[in-house]
Amino acid sequence: MTIARMPTDDLPEAFHVTTDEQLRAVSNLTRHRIMAVLRFEPATITQIAERVGLAKGSSSYHVRLLERAGLVKVVRTRKVRGVTERYYAMAARSIVLPEPGEGGPDVLMRHAVADLEAAPADAERHVRMAHLRLTDEQFAELGERLQALADEYRKLSDPSLPDASLVFALFHPAQSRQTDGGAK
Repeated sequence: MTIARMPTDDLPEAFHVTTDEQLRAVSNLTRHRIMAVLRFEPATITQIAERVGLAKGSSSYHVRLLERAGLVKVVRTRKVRGVTERYYAMAARSIVLPEPGEGGPDVLMRHAVADLEAAPADAERHVRMAHLRLTDEQFAELGERLQALADEYRKLSDPSLPDASLVFALFHPAQSRQTDGGAK
């Protein structure tokens, strides 16, 4: 059975991760992948298990943790041979993670690298790292432009098409911060 595209008009724009329970729930790579399955349309435990490559019991366990943390919710139920089948969906259009603490790992980047490593090696991909020297204004402008570009393509996103992930990180590496006029 195919479920129509998930209506997003009534979904909040963002869910802000604020508690330790929510952070633990979203920090797990398996749960990250489950949320990716639910990004565009609701799915049952069985459908999630098939798409993520998990046993139904494991899938159910992870979905329950996400539901308890408020990250996913039941959006539809139906009776199938006397059993209530639940369809789960994201609780918001996007999840906003807290900034990592000093020296703390960035959960989003760890998941992005794991997803990139798990992607088929023969699939088309565009990966690039560039080292830049920018003024504070240029740095801010580039960050805004990258965000705007990501938002533009997110609006064009069609759930009937294959997934594509866009991840960017614009930051000042700790070892390259110059505070004394450029001399090291």
